Amino acid sequence: MTKLWGDITGYLVAFMIAVSSVGLMVGGVGVMNIMLVSVTERTREIGIRKALGATKRTILTQFTTEAVTLCALGGFIGVLMGALLTWIIYLLPISLTPALSTTWVLIGFGVSCIIGLVFGIYPAWKAANLDPIEALRYE
Repeated sequence: MTKLWGDITGYLVAFMIAVSSVGLMVGGVGVMNIMLVSVTERTREIGIRKALGATKRTILTQFTTEAVTLCALGGFIGVLMGALLTWIIYLLPISLTPALSTTWVLIGFGVSCIIGLVFGIYPAWKAANLDPIEALRYE
């Protein structure tokens, strides 16, 4: 019976990791699309900054930081919602004793920041490689 229970929970863990990975990929693609739209809308601004002397590294850092900040904010909101849910379950008159693990909170927040970094690189690279003259002509 113990072996069966171990097998079932092992399969459930693998399934949950697969589902979470798909969710993270979808979220990352969403962040990348948002950042690509931001780059397109701010093409003229990027052209002005580059014409005034901004380097590729400066533009790359700016847009990568924006993507990481966007995802970090989402991760922070997710952690707050999880903490609120834990608190609500704790207050309910049931026999569950929920616990909020600092390790998993930090892992969750860290993964959200890493998703922002990984999926924010391409839009930042695209912004950094814009030609200043073409960017200034963009309407």
